[in-house]
Amino acid sequence: MRTEPRPTGLDRIFARLDREPERPSLDVPRMTRHRVVLFGATLTFYITIVLAVVTTSWLVRFDWQAMLFRPYQQWPEIHAFLDYWVVLGQRGPTAVMVAAWLGWRCWRQHTVRPLLAFGTALLLLNITVGAVKYGLGRSGPHYATEVGSNEMWHWFQAGSDIFPSGHTANAVVTWGILAYLASTPAARRWLSALSAVMSLSVGLTTVYLGTHWLSDVLLGWAAGLLVLLALPWLEPLIAHCEAVLFDLRDRLYARARATAPAAEPTPAPVGAPASVLPAAADETAPVRETAGSTAPRTARTPVYLAPGPHTTRSERTPVTPAGSRRPPQTDRGARGTASTPRPVTGG
Repeated sequence: MRTEPRPTGLDRIFARLDREPERPSLDVPRMTRHRVVLFGATLTFYITIVLAVVTTSWLVRFDWQAMLFRPYQQWPEIHAFLDYWVVLGQRGPTAVMVAAWLGWRCWRQHTVRPLLAFGTALLLLNITVGAVKYGLGRSGPHYATEVGSNEMWHWFQAGSDIFPSGHTANAVVTWGILAYLASTPAARRWLSALSAVMSLSVGLTTVYLGTHWLSDVLLGWAAGLLVLLALPWLEPLIAHCEAVLFDLRDRLYARARATAPAAEPTPAPVGAPASVLPAAADETAPVRETAGSTAPRTARTPVYLAPGPHTTRSERTPVTPAGSRRPPQTDRGARGTASTPRPVTGG
């Protein structure tokens, strides 16, 4: 008796990924003329904000006015709520939530493009925003030293990495990637509106809490939008990485199949009786042997069949058991002899 090998966890995963012969085609955004124009306009706005802060223009004065207004003192009743709301712009919690959703989409659509696009966007965001943060070295409102100054070039001071706002840029990219990867135009519109509300509210929350200047938030919005608009240029790289990953998966799958142990027959329990097969007239038919026996046995007629050739019922000799099953009776004579009359007693 042969048994099929039990599938392992790796076999079940590969079987789930290989359920369809081909992965479904997804709507990959292209770098259209509209996107190019929007990217150019956003980049111009980005450069304008940086120049306005570096030259200590009216934008810097407006930053100081908003900071000295101290919104957290004007509306203290919403302070506790906004302390939690600003977490929606932190990279760690939001990345975990969005990655879980995109991972489920990868599992359903048999592709890793959503996760690759999200990872590419986060990597591009960290590189671009981090370089500007540490390159300009602007101090935040809580670390300002001179009223009216732009607080730039403080590379070795605490809190000198807040321009642009990382919370705002991360909110734009993290929630905007859902709209970027939407499968239908209606879903893309709704998710675009949701990501806009999330990024605007997170950015204004940082101004309310006094952790960022208003110009930091403006530059954070532009930085996050630039990353999303530049993603179509990176789609060929994402597709190449996806092909490499699936090729690696196929190689691992083939290696796992090649090294899987072959199924071995399950031995019968020692001492178990062999199954009796109805033997025909041909005595050369094989007979199963009891497990553990070494010498072959000759075929023999089963005991429940009458020996010899088959005869009709009228010609058969009645077969009686050897001996009677009844206990011996000493007071009874043999069958066929006259019985001795019993003595009559009494008067």
